[in-house]
Amino acid sequence: MTPRMRGLFFARVSRGSLLPVFLGLYKMLGDSQELRKLLEPVVEALGFELVLIEIAGGGSKTLRLFIDAPGGVMLEDCESVSRQVSAELDVEDPISGQYHLEVSSPGLERPLVKTEHFIRFVGERVKIKLTQHHLGRKRVTGVLTDADDTGVVVDVDGEAYELGYAEMDTAKLAPLFNNAEV
Repeated sequence: MTPRMRGLFFARVSRGSLLPVFLGLYKMLGDSQELRKLLEPVVEALGFELVLIEIAGGGSKTLRLFIDAPGGVMLEDCESVSRQVSAELDVEDPISGQYHLEVSSPGLERPLVKTEHFIRFVGERVKIKLTQHHLGRKRVTGVLTDADDTGVVVDVDGEAYELGYAEMDTAKLAPLFNNAEV
């Protein structure tokens, strides 16, 4: 049996290659809401969460899905989701032109893109990139101490930073191993 894996396959693409979205968590989803509406039920029916959709490239597009499950994601899980999603995309044909489909786990530096993600990971170390400077910082790395429908509180060296979702460009887990970042 293949061991459970986290972050096995693909790195995050540059911000400029994502579809443009504009407000708060919607912005951090980084994907087309129409694609999410189409694919989320397919992924969930297989027992997985669709964490994030990324679309990269101009002429030759890459559609990248990040999936997760409570016990982690195995290679066979990615293959199964890829087959089902591919069949749905063939029927609905929502992407013009050719594209390459990639399915992966979200990795150790898991993106946080939904309110539920932030709430689930209260107590964990996070790294948040802001859209503008906030109290002299463009990036905030610390322990996520609170999260609700409007934003989060991150403890950075004993100082609490209250951040609204609309202020965030990206957010992800930032685990430490032997007191060093991943």
